[in-house]
Amino acid sequence: MAASSTHALNWRLMEAGDLASVIAMAAVIHTDFYEDDAVYLERMRLYGKGCFVLEGHNGELFGYAITHPWQLYTTPALNSLLGQIPDHPTTYYLHDIALMPASRGSGAAPRIVSILADQAKAEGLETMSLVSVNNSVGFWQKQGFEVVSRPELDAKLKSYSDDACFMVRKLI
Repeated sequence: MAASSTHALNWRLMEAGDLASVIAMAAVIHTDFYEDDAVYLERMRLYGKGCFVLEGHNGELFGYAITHPWQLYTTPALNSLLGQIPDHPTTYYLHDIALMPASRGSGAAPRIVSILADQAKAEGLETMSLVSVNNSVGFWQKQGFEVVSRPELDAKLKSYSDDACFMVRKLI
């Protein structure tokens, strides 16, 4: 996809038929952060309204976002199943926002962060949280997130990578 045609990219809710493409994209984008297919299936089953795909004008997919309500400072370990969404969540967790190389720089990532902030607010949540990997802290800081150091998260962060850090964005 040429950079000039990235304006034709739109975020929409993920559908069951998109899962094979999402899993294939994850294998290309996240070579160092493998997750079983069951992780993607479970996230969509538990909180489908937090799962999105980035679609081009021809129906081809160029990225995805997987998010859900969760408990602040209890981030799930990499490649782990949730079991259920907490009854009284305290944050909107961004599990994964991933873009294929052809869609990077298109503005799609800031657009989905805005969509997700609106979703979090609609759920009555006061924060969004995530684990930053691949030297992406600068991008997340531009989206209003701040690095938060919590010793109780160190082991889970190590399940991602040595440079992983926990970040939070206040919505209120």
